Amino acid sequence: MNILIIDGQGGGIGRQLVEGLRAAGETRIFCVGTNALATSAMLKAGAMRAATGENAVLVACRSADVIAGPVGIVIADALLGEVTPAMAAAVAQSRARRVLIPVNHCDNFVVGIPAETTTAGLVSEAVREILRGREA
Repeated sequence: MNILIIDGQGGGIGRQLVEGLRAAGETRIFCVGTNALATSAMLKAGAMRAATGENAVLVACRSADVIAGPVGIVIADALLGEVTPAMAAAVAQSRARRVLIPVNHCDNFVVGIPAETTTAGLVSEAVREILRGREA
């Protein structure tokens, strides 16, 4: 299973996803950061390979079985403008299964997510969902 994690800004959510997947024994983790800082954070967490930028997202989405990251990766101009329209389209149009973590930032609000929900709890749930696909 080829797992692609996409994140931007500081890469905190992507880092947590990589750490959770590595702890579960998953090794085929490829990461793309929308900037070098995010890419670096995911590499330090144990990603197998990583790249940075728009073209890397477009190429990686073609071969991914699962794409994971904050919900903003499917919204053009999200993550303070780091997600380009082409990136959002590549993620949305990929044949991969998408596991999106709801994050209420940058004027995007996911209704139904309790305010007290922690990012760590959401990431743990996302890791379980990604690994569930490994059993299929």
